[in-house]
Amino acid sequence: MPSNLDSLREYSLVVADSGDIEAVARWKPQDATTNPSLLLASAEDPRFRHLMDRDMDRVFVNFGCEILKHIPGRVSTEVDARLSFDTEKSVEKARRFISLYEEAGVKRERVLIKLASTWEGIRAAQKLEREGIHCNMTLLFSFAQAVACADAGVTLISPFVGRIYDWHKASRKVDDIALEDDPGVASVTRIYNYYKKHGYKTQVMGASFRKTGQILALAGCDLLTIAPDLLDKLSKANGKIERKLSPDSAKRADLPKVNWDEKAFRWEHNQDAMATDKLADGIRRFDADARKLEKLIISLSAAVPAK
Repeated sequence: MPSNLDSLREYSLVVADSGDIEAVARWKPQDATTNPSLLLASAEDPRFRHLMDRDMDRVFVNFGCEILKHIPGRVSTEVDARLSFDTEKSVEKARRFISLYEEAGVKRERVLIKLASTWEGIRAAQKLEREGIHCNMTLLFSFAQAVACADAGVTLISPFVGRIYDWHKASRKVDDIALEDDPGVASVTRIYNYYKKHGYKTQVMGASFRKTGQILALAGCDLLTIAPDLLDKLSKANGKIERKLSPDSAKRADLPKVNWDEKAFRWEHNQDAMATDKLADGIRRFDADARKLEKLIISLSAAVPAK
């Protein structure tokens, strides 16, 4: 009998949500995603000290190159959270990442540049996509963000199931929310159905899961990025799972097409209290961990040869 993980792979591409290279090698996902928080945890591990560098951009690329040795697909590398409201600086940072990857012999097709799903981040992604630099839009919590990303022609979005769940759990003052009422699962389902119904090419990658039930409830989503502990649980649970999302079912969804300019985008996003809270919180958290990573790099720099 197949495991839940094997069965899930029949419907969705499984991505490892980890900067731990050994975990990526063990689980053999198609793609892998990183962010400052994940890389901070890995950078503190003595096993990965050889990837450290005085140049923080090179640290991100060094980890990305190492991860790519263990996967057939793409790695996501994240632009500094402090640039979340600066389109031009985000574009410059993305170009530098791609330049460093290409210098290391990695083709740009194997790299996704992660950008926060602010209006400015989405505009940066639109420009980068036209240059053949593919983007993964992160910190995505609202339907407005998803619509804007698709209209910009980005390669992939990462709606955060678990963080949406966390916010609503705290708001309702409950210990858990049943899967059939899970707002994170509902959000990704709505976005997936909207994209497939209206023929958008942008891929949907569910992210930030808190429990395996959330993952299984989205079986059929284009991609699912899953932390190693949840991959382990899925691998140990036996049984074939049911596909929950599909292009055919999406076409029957009652989701009329919308056309929102910047003003409409900002208004619609602002109407979602959870999304405004979690986007701001996510930017602050990624920035805080990036600053910790910077300090760690400085403290280790004496032991790292200049390049």
